[in-house]
Amino acid sequence: MKKTVAIGIQDFENIRKNDYFYIDKTDFIREWWYSGDPVTLITRPRRFGKTLNMSMLNCFFSNRYADRRDMFEGLAVSKDNELLAEQGAYPVIFLSFAGIKGTAYEQIVKEIKKQIVSLYSSYDYLYNYEGFDTNEKTSLTKIIEEMDEVDAAFSLNLLSRLLEKYWKKKVIILLDEYDTPLQEAYIGGVWDKLTSFIRSLFNNTFKTNPSMERALMTGITRVSKESIFSDLNNLYAVTTTTKKYARAFGFTESEVFAAMDAQEMPKADKAKIKLWYDGFTFGETTDIYNPWSVTMYIEDGKLGTHWANTSSNGLVGHLLKNSDPKIKMDFEKLLNDEPIVTSIDEQIVFTQLDENENAIWSLLLASGYLKVLAKTENHNTPYEPSELYTLALTNYEVKVMFGKLIRDWFAKDQSFNGFVKSMLTGNVLDMNRYMNDIALNTFSSFDSGSKPSGKEPEKFYHGFVLGLIVDKAADYIIRSNRESGYGRYDVVMEPKDKTKTAVILEFKVIAGDEGEHNLNEAADNALKQIEDKRYDTELIANGISSDRILKYGLAFEGKRCIIKKA
Repeated sequence: MKKTVAIGIQDFENIRKNDYFYIDKTDFIREWWYSGDPVTLITRPRRFGKTLNMSMLNCFFSNRYADRRDMFEGLAVSKDNELLAEQGAYPVIFLSFAGIKGTAYEQIVKEIKKQIVSLYSSYDYLYNYEGFDTNEKTSLTKIIEEMDEVDAAFSLNLLSRLLEKYWKKKVIILLDEYDTPLQEAYIGGVWDKLTSFIRSLFNNTFKTNPSMERALMTGITRVSKESIFSDLNNLYAVTTTTKKYARAFGFTESEVFAAMDAQEMPKADKAKIKLWYDGFTFGETTDIYNPWSVTMYIEDGKLGTHWANTSSNGLVGHLLKNSDPKIKMDFEKLLNDEPIVTSIDEQIVFTQLDENENAIWSLLLASGYLKVLAKTENHNTPYEPSELYTLALTNYEVKVMFGKLIRDWFAKDQSFNGFVKSMLTGNVLDMNRYMNDIALNTFSSFDSGSKPSGKEPEKFYHGFVLGLIVDKAADYIIRSNRESGYGRYDVVMEPKDKTKTAVILEFKVIAGDEGEHNLNEAADNALKQIEDKRYDTELIANGISSDRILKYGLAFEGKRCIIKKA
């Protein structure tokens, strides 16, 4: 039977009360509770059901919902009578940092204080309780938005003690999106200053807190232990490579297909959904689908970058745009559906993101933009990481998202559209005009220079042009650095429709002030190389006639470019 799909509702009680579309994740309650871990941190990409699962836990354990087992009727957890005895039995502190978006230190701390004060107001009965001693009553009055940082850091510990004293039962603490203020602090350049406050808050809340029964935190990243968790020896961290809770966040393939059938979606769409939204792997569980995009598709029946469009991806964009040439080159491989092999460290050290390429790949993996294809032991040297990961872009939605992101970097106007259109129609005059306009306005943001990519300067321009044409992946097979004929071409665009025009691009770079004459000569040499090496061999073998193959030689020197056509 079809159900209403309520987009954006993350409140479990609301969903169950109105019988909205819901995929049962209540077995997570059993799995987490029986684990016995005092403090659990679970990292998952954004929009992967973290907040809804936290709301579900709150509805199950909080004494605000005593005698509300009806919310769980017919769901997996209802089969466990022993666990049902815990329903509605605990005071629960449920707090979210998701809305904290300031990048200045004072603003971030102010927002955290406001969240804490709002949390306290939901327990207004504590202010009239006569069972507290004088010190407890005095401490309670200090919880205001103007409180000092020492009181703020101790506030959740205090609330735990007050609730235990009132209810005669230890508390469960749920903190959603714990790392949002930390990411904002990194972008704002106040990371070191904020970590001191957060470390004190977490130490008081999760370690030196005798009133805590159990605690669960969620976020996108596993921030390094040394940064904020150095005192928490009771923390169990679950990352994307951990086996535990692998099915609790995101939709499995069987869940997606069953939901499509129940909602009477076209069976033929199942292969398309798999291409667009499958690909996430948690632990050893593969075929995890993006729940936000699947839900959006089920609601409106349209495929698209639903998940990617819910965020500016500012941190990821900043890191890739300002990364060194090797990372750009590796990212070019990913966009060409070629995996990369690297070590990763799932304990993100934000202060290393600007210079440590492994930290960048770790962040992209944690954020859901990359997936692990394989993990192997590294026996090359005892000084290198013991494990190497083979990584690829997660799915087609992620590939389309990064294509758009790269185009945004390279285009301050519509020149990139004009360049691609001119290239596909053979208008080399306009190609030159557009490319030089783009280069003049864009290359200053990157590392072009006279040696833009260290020992392989062509790679910078190669990756740049690839970024301009990547959105044509829906209609073209875009290949890079592949053998054809007697050599390896730079870029080939093979049309999926064999009646369309194909394109071969070859790049040459000259250094220093060698003049326009040498740019012309370099472009001529690029065209000669295309012919001499017979780079059109693969296209012709694939059914593209030679008269429908456009061949271009591109010569670059700093911010100048000359393009010639065969």
